[in-house]
Amino acid sequence: MAIVSIGTDLAQIGRLEEAFGRRGQRMLDRLFTAGEQAYCDRRPKTRFTHYAGRFAVKEAAMKVLGTGWRRGVRWVDLEVTREPGQAPQLAMHGRSGEIAKQLGIDRVFVSITHDAGLAMAVAVAERD
Repeated sequence: MAIVSIGTDLAQIGRLEEAFGRRGQRMLDRLFTAGEQAYCDRRPKTRFTHYAGRFAVKEAAMKVLGTGWRRGVRWVDLEVTREPGQAPQLAMHGRSGEIAKQLGIDRVFVSITHDAGLAMAVAVAERD
């Protein structure tokens, strides 16, 4: 196993919540899959904390891929999932999955943390 690349990102929870106030559901649909929205919305008191964490993972993953928001990678092509009692995982669909395959990435480990109005994520891409 070898590390291919790493990425990190820091997101302001309040900034994401303010953007939602201006743009509404359309923004959430552009950034987050239905599954991600369901996960976050089941936690009304910390809803935007979880959205910000997932946003940070997506940004970190784009850095891992070396794409940023370009090369056809859509926000919803990167999906953060989490089974009860387990660490979050990243699924790459569409163009992001194609790029990961081209780079020889077999899996991406992610970690999310939140504190003091910030959400931070780290993504580590690995190949066998």
